[in-house]
Amino acid sequence: MEVKALFFFFFLALVSFSAIAFADEQEQDPGLVMNFYKDSCPQAEDIIKEQVRLLYKRHKNTAFSWLRNIFHDCAVESCDASLLLDSTRRSLSEKETDRSFGLRNFRYIETIKEAVERECPGVVSCADILVLSAREGITSLGGPYIPLKTGRRDGRRSRADILEQYLPDHNESISVVLDKFAAMGIDTPGLVALLGSHSVGRTHCVKLVHRLYPEVDPKLNPAHIPHMLHKCPDAIPDPKAVQYVRNDRGTPMILDNNYYRNILDDKGLLLVDHQLAHDKRTRPIVKKMAKSQDYFFKEFSRAITILSENNPLTGTKGEIRKQCNLSNKLN
Repeated sequence: MEVKALFFFFFLALVSFSAIAFADEQEQDPGLVMNFYKDSCPQAEDIIKEQVRLLYKRHKNTAFSWLRNIFHDCAVESCDASLLLDSTRRSLSEKETDRSFGLRNFRYIETIKEAVERECPGVVSCADILVLSAREGITSLGGPYIPLKTGRRDGRRSRADILEQYLPDHNESISVVLDKFAAMGIDTPGLVALLGSHSVGRTHCVKLVHRLYPEVDPKLNPAHIPHMLHKCPDAIPDPKAVQYVRNDRGTPMILDNNYYRNILDDKGLLLVDHQLAHDKRTRPIVKKMAKSQDYFFKEFSRAITILSENNPLTGTKGEIRKQCNLSNKLN
């Protein structure tokens, strides 16, 4: 009996110790939560909001950059600001790959980071700054305000070697694009809503000349072709030249559901736009979003939330970078 009692006491002690250890671990790593910095840096989100407002006032195109940043960073395995890292002697950075062509304005993320660092040194991650600047960029463009959780930490390495595995491409079939979004937990309405980002900004000629040369894609609306040819007069455009077509000529600086009306009218610039409007799995949702901006905003907000929470580093994982373009191990 004494041996059994001793074993039972030992078992209870082990269970209690495990429970305490688990509770401590949970306390150290609450994961992503609303207002993560309320104690450590209460002004963080206000500073980011103000910096985005000031930068947008001076440089309108920054809003497009912030919106693209969240997609290009969070879609590639983890939402950890790996996109912002510079190349090293050993590895090419994500932002310098062909798949990141057209991404720019990274220096403004550094501007926001510097403002936050002045208030709270070493506290706020670049990953959270990237996500929150995207949120504020969306509202600057007339989109919905999206409550987003924070508490991300920064990754230490670029993920350029796996971009193709995770990042959907505008020339891929809609089935492949659906599968890649589904792997992030984003369903078909969420995919259709996220591609509504094409309502704003511009598409560089490099990305769409294959629809114009050597022959014009017959799927394009004939009324839209002269404008595209005027903006992209060369079959092989200079990638360094600023040659582009506005995604939406009607409301190019407003995130709205005009995109869906355009693609139903075959005025989408990219192949994925055309497929979205005509594939039987996505067309009914496109038509619904074309009729209701509220529905578009609802699904867009839900999809951005899921995207922003894709496999983040939290707790003691990763780091809090001093500069967003450099891992601390290189500082």
